[in-house]
Formats: sequence, C-alpha cells, structure tokens
Amino acid sequence: MSSKPRLLVVDDEPDLRTLYELSLLREGYEVDSAAGVAEGLALLAAGSYNAVITDMKLPDGSGLDVLRWLEQRGRGEKTLVITAFGSAENAVEALKAGAYDYLTKPVDLRQFRLVVASALGRSAPDREERRAPPRSPQGAMARLAGQSAALHEVRSLITKVARSMAPVLVNGESGTGKELVARAIHECGARGSQRFVAVNCGAIPENLLEAEFFGYRKGAFTGAQEDREGFFQAADGGTLFLDEIGDLPLAMQSKLLRAIQERSVRPVGAVVEAAVNVRVVSATHKDLAAEVAAGRFRQDLFYRLNVIQIRVPPLRERLEDLPEISDRVLERIAHDAGVSPAPRLTAAALETLSRYAFPGNVRELENLLHRALALVGGEWIDADELGLPDTLLDDTRSDTQFAAIDGEVHAKGSAGEVSVPDALPEDLAAYLDEVERAILLRALEKHRYNRTAAAASLGLSLRQIRYRMARLGITAGD
Repeated sequence: MSSKPRLLVVDDEPDLRTLYELSLLREGYEVDSAAGVAEGLALLAAGSYNAVITDMKLPDGSGLDVLRWLEQRGRGEKTLVITAFGSAENAVEALKAGAYDYLTKPVDLRQFRLVVASALGRSAPDREERRAPPRSPQGAMARLAGQSAALHEVRSLITKVARSMAPVLVNGESGTGKELVARAIHECGARGSQRFVAVNCGAIPENLLEAEFFGYRKGAFTGAQEDREGFFQAADGGTLFLDEIGDLPLAMQSKLLRAIQERSVRPVGAVVEAAVNVRVVSATHKDLAAEVAAGRFRQDLFYRLNVIQIRVPPLRERLEDLPEISDRVLERIAHDAGVSPAPRLTAAALETLSRYAFPGNVRELENLLHRALALVGGEWIDADELGLPDTLLDDTRSDTQFAAIDGEVHAKGSAGEVSVPDALPEDLAAYLDEVERAILLRALEKHRYNRTAAAASLGLSLRQIRYRMARLGITAGD
C-alpha cells in the first residue's frame, strides 16, 4: 500500500483541474479528481483521502456541500476551498463550515503548494523549515486551569478552531489569559511544532510598525545596516499572534489587511513581495464593533479577523475556579523559585479572594501570589498575608453562592460535636478560650505536636496557630 498522501481535487474547469493535479503530482502526492459535487462525493464514499481541494462554485452545487458531507460523517480530511477573487464572504462561510483554509483565484501555485503542505502537516519543499523550541509537557491548554462552564466552553472552541486556518479573534479584559488561549490554538493544531510569534501591537512606535511587521532591506532607511525579517517572515509556517490589535493605527490596518489577503509581504526597501504562510490569531480588550462604528478600526479588517471569536471570561465570572488556579500558580512560581513544597492557601485566604473584584484578573492573582510567596516562609498562606486592602474587597458572589456556603456551614455544624451548655457562661470570652485551648491541644496531640500539620487540619496557617498557642499559654509540655 502506498504511503504517499492521497488528495482529491474537485473543480469543473478541466484546465484548472489539470493544473492542480500536475502541481500536486510533482510534489509526490497521489491525486484523484472530480468535475462536480456528485462525482466528488462518490469518490469520497468509496475511500478516504488526506485532503480535499474543492472549488466553491460547482455546476451541481457548492464546495460547502462537500464540507457539510464530510462534517456530518465525522470524516478527518482537511478541506481547502478555492473562491473567486474578492469573495471574502464565501471564504468566511467556508472557514466557519469547517474548511482548513481557502485560496482565491487566480491561484498562485507556490502559495497553493504551501497551503496543501500546511494542511498535511508537512514543511513546504521550497521553504526553509522553522521549528519552534521544544514545548514543555505542560502546554498552554494545560495551563488553562479551572472546571467552570465558561472555561469548558473556551477549551471546546480551542479544540475546534485549532483544526483549521480560520482567523480567530480572542476577546477579553486585560489579564484574562488571551495569549494563553492563542498559544493553545497554535499548539493543538498542525502548526504546533512551528514558531509562535507574539506581537503587542500597542507597544511598537507608529513609525516603526511597517519595518517591524514586514522587515526591511539594507539601506532602506538610516540605521538599516543589514537585511532584517519582520514578524510575518519570523512566523512563516507557524502562527502570528497580534495582541491588542485594536491599538493599530488606521494606516497600518490597511497594510495588514493586504498582507493577510494576499499572503505575501513586501519588506521596506524591497521591490518584490515574498509569500508567507502564516496563521493569524488576534486579541483585544476593546469592543472592535464599536471601534468600527466610531471610525477607528477598518470594517473589512474586522470581518477578516473576526471569523471565529473566543471570549475569555474575567476571573470574577468564574470564581469557582479560584482554588485550582491558585494551586497551579503557586506550584509554578514555587518551582521557579526553588521552593518545595509549594505553599497553599488557607480556607480563610480563599474566602477572602472570592470576595475580591479582581480588576486585573488572573494576572493580578498571579502578582498577589508572587508577593505572598516571597513574604511568607511557611507552608500556608493566610488571608492577612495576601496584602488585599479591605477597601477593595467586593462581594461579587451571587445569592446562590452565598446560599451554598451558608448551607455548607449549617451542614458542618449539624454533623460536628459542638454543643451549647445548658447554663450560659458568666464569662463568655474565658469560656471560648477554654474551648479553643481544648481543640488546639487535641489537634496537636493527634498530629504528635507537629504544629504545621495541626494548623492545617484546623484550616489555620503556622503563624496563626503559633499566635493562638502563645495567647492561650499552650506549650509542648501541655
């Protein structure tokens, strides 16, 4: 049995169909062809292919019919759709229907070979392979911690869009992890072993944007002492992540749109354009639709980038993920700092965090935990060690969450051994001190006077149990 990739070409124009076939045969592929939807589906029903290349407009239907047939049957063929020049709506429709990528007529054969090679996970024969550095076992998807419904939806969308070349717009507040989502899309797709180039569009001076994005030739301007590639060339074969895309000035938006449409760039000072094979993922904290309405963002670029949108929820909308996120972050920063074991948050600390609005989202939580880890030497981090000002605490939990917490407290109270004396104590403070002293002694005895373990069993930090032992006069001899 042949190990060559097997491709199906569906096009009703004999000359174009022959041109595609010859170009693919020269690259070492096995090629079958069909003149319409019915013939193409008959070939698909008879066997499997590695990829399908279909024209959008066919005599007996549309390339979308082929896409839907494959989708309904759960077939694994990557599909490339060829559309008429300027038919952006058709291209977007094809990508949303599950196409891996699209090409516009007249088809550039070099670009055609690049896109086919990309769909098959191959390096193009006329392009130097650009491998990314080895990825750690814990990739970007694994770092998206949490089990909330909102995060499950984000993960599901990542898995779906990673299979195609469809442009993705990641929308969310600052600090929510938009770059992490973009990296997960890259790593889960066929380009995962290639480069991921992240660009902060708002951090580049306007007069340097074109040179940074498209590169330049020696002597193009004062200070250009050698040829230099831009972001597009650096990401060739991989993914270009354009963070804060809404901060690009209008003049640069126009040049970016052309580069995305034509899949080629012209370095500053160069005469000819160079083809690039790049998947674009963009992100913004702005409402780009509102920016378009205000005339600050090009509508055609917005439609080109916003084929599929992934909204990353703010931390305040998924507070149930706080414990898992905190544990993951503490493990990572403790590992980086050479601290073992990683400290954990007490129940009181988690309760305090759950009442905080987190305007800086996950990034702010990471900063809080970095600070706490640096200042606390024990195995537990308590509420007063987080450094949260009381004025910023905000009860963001819903009535349902409070009811759940209240129910948990009642359940614990009814299941415990706490009893109220028949005769009320004359000195409540002294009575409570004795109760607390007895509980602390029982916990210490149970854990062989290991104060850290005893504190943990009571939901206290080491510092808290030391304070209580000193206040109540408890010593190891007791």
